[in-house]
Amino acid sequence: MAAKIYTDKDANLAVLQNKTVAVIGFGSQGHAHALNLKDSGVNVIIGLYAGSPSRAVAAEKGFKVYDVREAAAKADIIMFCAPDLKIAPIYESEVAPVMKKGKALVFCHGFAVHYGTVKPPKDVDVFMVAPKGPGHIVRRQFLEGKGVPALIAIYQNPSKQAKKLALAWAKAIGGTRAGVIETTFQEETETDLFGEQAVLCGGATALVQAGYETLVAAGYQPEMAYFECLHELKLIVDLMNEAGIAGMRFSISETAKFGDVVTGPRIINRAVRAEMKKVLKEIQDGTFARRWIREYKTGRKTYTKLLKAGEKHPIEKVGTRLRGLMPWIARRNLKGAQAAY
Repeated sequence: MAAKIYTDKDANLAVLQNKTVAVIGFGSQGHAHALNLKDSGVNVIIGLYAGSPSRAVAAEKGFKVYDVREAAAKADIIMFCAPDLKIAPIYESEVAPVMKKGKALVFCHGFAVHYGTVKPPKDVDVFMVAPKGPGHIVRRQFLEGKGVPALIAIYQNPSKQAKKLALAWAKAIGGTRAGVIETTFQEETETDLFGEQAVLCGGATALVQAGYETLVAAGYQPEMAYFECLHELKLIVDLMNEAGIAGMRFSISETAKFGDVVTGPRIINRAVRAEMKKVLKEIQDGTFARRWIREYKTGRKTYTKLLKAGEKHPIEKVGTRLRGLMPWIARRNLKGAQAAY
């Protein structure tokens, strides 16, 4: 059964009138939510820790900026736009002491609530509004009079107004211009983690590196391996993004299509699918969350080691040199890519 898609006519911004919204964090998602809400007439304040480099940025954008506890105390609705594993300590030390009946908590990802690192009191609304795009796209589309599709989910609803609030929030950031789908904290969290690990990040990077290593080990030039296994991936992904898998196949050669349909299942074979099921099970039963929380609390040594090893992979050196020949490829400051708080 197809999901219902909510649009502008299903949401009423009036439910956010006379309410103060505190956005905790002013990084990629935080700045987009805050600015779009503000432009939609919502009273928005920003909560950040003392000394956060984002304080000056938020103030420059016209927001009143407070320490987190003060912002949470002043607000009727509090949204967390901080990294997953920073949310729990922020909540416990700064937000929980000022929570009271009638307030609401909002999240842009379900991890903290679904895995219980945050346990909201039963007398507050808890819901999610999660745009399906990075913050800069959410902001840009809003300014162009468009929107990014979004998800909403209701976790607690003592006021019986949580869904109306979620839809109003989605409308205020532009989500209902494109379409909003209702999900649950569990479904959003588990599918998001699975997509990241098995396909979008973990699966894709491992596939690219393995393909590159296979060609280089067979004696082909690293530059050729880079072009075939990484550079051209964007072309294929863009085609799938624009027209689906069938649309991508319509745009490639007959030889590429034949290789796609007969060889793809040999790469993503029964063993790979079985491993995907294991990955999903570890997400569903909390094994991955516990492992990540433990890694985070013990200094992230394995995490850091693996990231540094990835940075030293030969494909990175070859890619840096070849991208220098292609000025049309946008350069990104990777060091500044983490969500700011």
